[in-house]
Amino acid sequence: MTLKKKLIAAAFALSALASSLALAACPDHYVDGKAPEFRNQKLAVNTQELCYGVFGIMHSGVTRTPLWAAEHLTADNVEQARDLDRENSFHPEERLPRQHRAELSDYARSGFDRGHMAPNGDMPDRQSQRESFTLANMVPQDGDNNRHVWAGIEQAVRKLAKKEGDLYVITGPAFLGTDLRKIGNVLVPSHLYKVVYSPRQRAGGAYFVENQPDVQYVTMTVAELEQKIGINLLPSLTPQQKQTMLKLPTAKPRKR
Repeated sequence: MTLKKKLIAAAFALSALASSLALAACPDHYVDGKAPEFRNQKLAVNTQELCYGVFGIMHSGVTRTPLWAAEHLTADNVEQARDLDRENSFHPEERLPRQHRAELSDYARSGFDRGHMAPNGDMPDRQSQRESFTLANMVPQDGDNNRHVWAGIEQAVRKLAKKEGDLYVITGPAFLGTDLRKIGNVLVPSHLYKVVYSPRQRAGGAYFVENQPDVQYVTMTVAELEQKIGINLLPSLTPQQKQTMLKLPTAKPRKR
């Protein structure tokens, strides 16, 4: 092997090592400490993991959104969050390079909400709440969708967390099809998903909804969702476990 080829091989090895270390940066937020893995390698371009107090994000510099936000959602956190009034503090993520991050100006007058992936309503204290308002945790979301059907899904998951004691939750956007649009420099997702895994029942399931007004969500197995979006969301589970469907609570849309 020539010196040039050896250097290239070493560079790839270092890149792979750095990637694996990044994926392990926030183990507390993931089932068995294992973060999702990309099956569609196009999604992995310009990604950076960001760790926060009660959630972790894999951010894409291509879409300028998270590709997922992961939480270990406990009943205690849900209970504490109930007593915390909302303080909006949307802000760009300073840890990201300017050329890869969303800015407030991207969303201004866009007609889209800044939709939380790790919800403000899950945050147990002021520090966590402020962290949840980073634009690295936001996607352009249809306003009607965000405030009604999606709000109902978030509330249903919180109720399930109180019942189960704790859940692992992974929330993210899906960019399906070729007819995608942008607001500023930020790509608008076609769909949104929320994966819920119960350690007590050793089963998971997913809500999946189009990013449109006045739509109905569907539920599916983790395996079905992974096939749709090209991400191995729960890598520590076997294929059979991913086919085992957790009975998800009915999510009632918030009233208009």
